[in-house]
Amino acid sequence: MEALLERCAGLDVHQASVVCCVLIGAPGRRPQKLLRSFGTTTRELEALRAWLAEHGVTHVGMESTGVYWKPVYAVLEGHFELIVGNAHHIKNVPGRKTDVKDAEWIAQLVRHGLITKSFVPPPAVRDLRDLVRHRRTLIETRTAMRNRVLKLLEGANIKLSGVASDVFGVSGMAMLEALAAGSTSASEMARLARGRMRRKRDALEAALEGRMREHQRFLLAMQLRQLGEVERDLQALDSRIDAQLEPFRLQHGLLLQIPGVDRVTAAAILAEIGTDMDVFATARRLAAWAGVAPGNYESAGKPKGAAVRRGNVFLKSALFAAASAAVRTKASYYRDKYNRLRARRGPVRALMAIAHKLLITAFHMLATGEAFRDLGEGYLDQITRRRSAAKLVQRLSNLGFEVTLVPKAA
Repeated sequence: MEALLERCAGLDVHQASVVCCVLIGAPGRRPQKLLRSFGTTTRELEALRAWLAEHGVTHVGMESTGVYWKPVYAVLEGHFELIVGNAHHIKNVPGRKTDVKDAEWIAQLVRHGLITKSFVPPPAVRDLRDLVRHRRTLIETRTAMRNRVLKLLEGANIKLSGVASDVFGVSGMAMLEALAAGSTSASEMARLARGRMRRKRDALEAALEGRMREHQRFLLAMQLRQLGEVERDLQALDSRIDAQLEPFRLQHGLLLQIPGVDRVTAAAILAEIGTDMDVFATARRLAAWAGVAPGNYESAGKPKGAAVRRGNVFLKSALFAAASAAVRTKASYYRDKYNRLRARRGPVRALMAIAHKLLITAFHMLATGEAFRDLGEGYLDQITRRRSAAKLVQRLSNLGFEVTLVPKAA
């Protein structure tokens, strides 16, 4: 196999060490091999950068091992052509496995151009990605805390969740604070209801007549304080995300035009795929990378069913949530397409197909800067009508007839 690069390096990255192998030699000749190990502190990584530059290295490859590659990438970024490869795609053949052998194998793959670059967004998008992903973590933490509160209430026979549609709304939180304080009766707590909850005062009074022990009040007060801290962190994080989105305000506004895509979902899409669609080349490649494209499995010339591919779980979950909202938009193409697919494939697969279409739409909008245009709920009917007419005309033509189609008067 012909070599493509004259000076390249492979890095075997670990938590506390980086083993580097540099290959120097013209294509077609046996390369010179240089080996050296470095630490992972900033000072050591800067020494690695200087050593690579000293030997004229142009391309550097590494595996995407956990988060350990990120500080190495940050120090080397802008000085070399960096290639971050999927660890499953560049695994060495079984046999002798050492850090030096792994670094040499990666360097050989880089030299021959056999590593496909993983998508690494620019620094501004990476910063946005960290914020958006942490927001998801806080949302999951808040959900877990709320479930613990509901579990505690059930243990005390407080049936508030059976009456209030939102236990953690304004009325519900006021009642929970009163329960934690333990200084009011059920009837007094029921009077804390606001808005439409006032119509349920009798049911609320019955639901709040539980047997909450002292340790349960203590735990409830602690959990409510934790919930309040998470809510404050979410508010601060949302403000920081809005500030980080300022350079991408135009693209964010475009994505908001898509049915089912709200402010948070649009930010998640931008954080995961960025704004430059040239790195994916086509919408199909982006869908495959995201894990919303159909799987491809063929054996003995026969295509067989396959599950969707593994992909970016953060982007996939955001698209799935957006699809769940898009199919509820009346008189939209997505709603009509979902109803047709659900009848044949089931609701989950139908939603995944809509998520796929939403990502394709986002790709073209970000690539061209064009506004969103809904095809409408009658679009699929028009396609079916044209296809049916074309098939019938073809059948008549095969029978020897010349057919001219004239639209029927309204």
